[in-house]
This record gives sequence, C-alpha cells and structure tokens, in this order.
Amino acid sequence: MSTLPKILAILGPTAVGKSDCAVELALYFNGEVISADSRQVYKGLDIGTGKITEEEMKGVPHYLLDVVSPKEQFTVADWKKDSLKAINTITERGRHPIVCGGTGLYIQSVVDNISFPEVLPNKPLREKLEKKTPDELSRLLSSLDPERAKMIDHNNPRRLIRAIEIATEMGYVPRITAEPLFGTLQIGLTLPREELKERIHLRLYKRMNGGLVEEVQRLHKNGLSYARMIELGLEYRYLALYLQKEMSREEMLGKLETEIYRYAKRQETWFKRDKRIHWFSPSENEEIEKTVMKFLEKGKR
Repeated sequence: MSTLPKILAILGPTAVGKSDCAVELALYFNGEVISADSRQVYKGLDIGTGKITEEEMKGVPHYLLDVVSPKEQFTVADWKKDSLKAINTITERGRHPIVCGGTGLYIQSVVDNISFPEVLPNKPLREKLEKKTPDELSRLLSSLDPERAKMIDHNNPRRLIRAIEIATEMGYVPRITAEPLFGTLQIGLTLPREELKERIHLRLYKRMNGGLVEEVQRLHKNGLSYARMIELGLEYRYLALYLQKEMSREEMLGKLETEIYRYAKRQETWFKRDKRIHWFSPSENEEIEKTVMKFLEKGKR
C-alpha cells in the first residue's frame, strides 16, 4: 500500500502570523513555502497585501508570489495548477512543501483535490448584473448558493458576478472532488478577537506609514485602473476611493480597518468548518513543531 506524499498547510485569518510560522517550520523541517493568497499572486501588490520580504524569508524559497500582472485575472484553477507544479518541484528536491495563506478555497483545492467546471461567460447576464450594487449582488448569490455566499468577498463585484453566473448555469457553484493527492496536516493559527483586532489596527497604520499610498499611486501611474483596484478589494479598494477624493483619509482608514476585521472573521468562519484543522496560538511554537514532527514521522519505517 503506497503512502501519499505529505504537505503542510499553515492557515488562519489575516494578521495572525502565518508567514513567520511557515518560515520557521521550513527552516526546522527542511521545507519550502507556497503562498496561498489570492492577491499576493499579483506583481506590485506588496505593501497592501503584506507580501513577505526577502529578509523575512530567511533564505527559504517561496512560490506563487508575483505570478501575474494585476491587470490580469488569476483564478483558483490557475493557482491549483501552479501549486501542484511547485509541490512537485519541492518534493523532487527532497524537501517538504508548506502551503501558507488565508485564501481558504485555494488551500482546499489542493487539500481535497477539488476543481470547478468550466462555465462560459454569459454576456447578457453580466450586463444586467453589472448594474446592481454589491449588496444586491450579495443577496442574489445568497438566494442561489448560500454556501458560496458565506465565503466570498462581498465587496468584490467581479467575483460576485462570476459566482452568480456559475450558480445560474449550474444551479449552484459546484465543487468536483477527486481522490486526494496528498496526506495533509493543516495547522490553524488563531488569536482572541480583541488581540487580532489590535494587530489589524497596528499593521494597517504601519503599512500606511510604510508607503502604501505611494504604492497605490505608483500602480495607477503604471496603468492599473482604479476600477481594477476596487475589484482587488480591501487596501486597494479604499485607497483608490481615497485618491479619487470619494472619501476623506479618516473615512478611508476607519472603513478599511472595519472591512479588514470583517474579512478576518469570514476567514475564521470558513476555516472553523473544517474539523481536521489543528488549532494553535502563534506563540505555541513547541506544540506546533511536535505536531508537525509526529505527522512527518508517521508511516516511516
């Protein structure tokens, strides 16, 4: 009986400390990291997405960062295809793949080997939906596919429209599950709500002082439209509105902080449904290492 190749997944809400944990585990267990973040795949979206720096990587190779231009679309199917290539590359080098991020659907696509059927664009439907507000689109998706509505970014009209398009065609947004490709240990990082909220607050102001406004201005100067930034969500959405003078700096910061926290709660809701995840505080380094060691040693003779 053959044993499935093993991968680790480090997951949890934004600002909880996933990247640092993944790097430390990679250093300890001879691993390499695959980013599972739906915005860090885009070139130039660095400060706003909290993309790990070369210094923070501590020499650990990272994959699925800076893959495509932010003017392009990059789907979960694209991510799964590229992540499987990265996993193969890492294992061929005799190292351990560590998938790290907060985009639950990306992680699940590899952990449970799921894929989505191709549904061609429905132009008349899209034109009709594009006239609706995000709130109207959210309510429509909730009526068509409550499960998909629970995990989607409700401030992203493009994703809402695509989900509605698929649900209209298929009756819901289906997930096709095949036999698993890997044995996976999922490590979830969690913090008390108030501590996470404080981390989000401090990180936002650190990014603002660290050149986030200038990053968004540079992206726009290089041809990234404000409309596309709004689609990309969170920091890019609200900075785009601020730079177009549609809200004050104070309004932008207040609204952005609230939306980041709501996003973190949606991430937690998504991950908490998976009872296979082993949850730890980011400070429980020894306990995490013991759990990983036990997983990697299991099945060895």
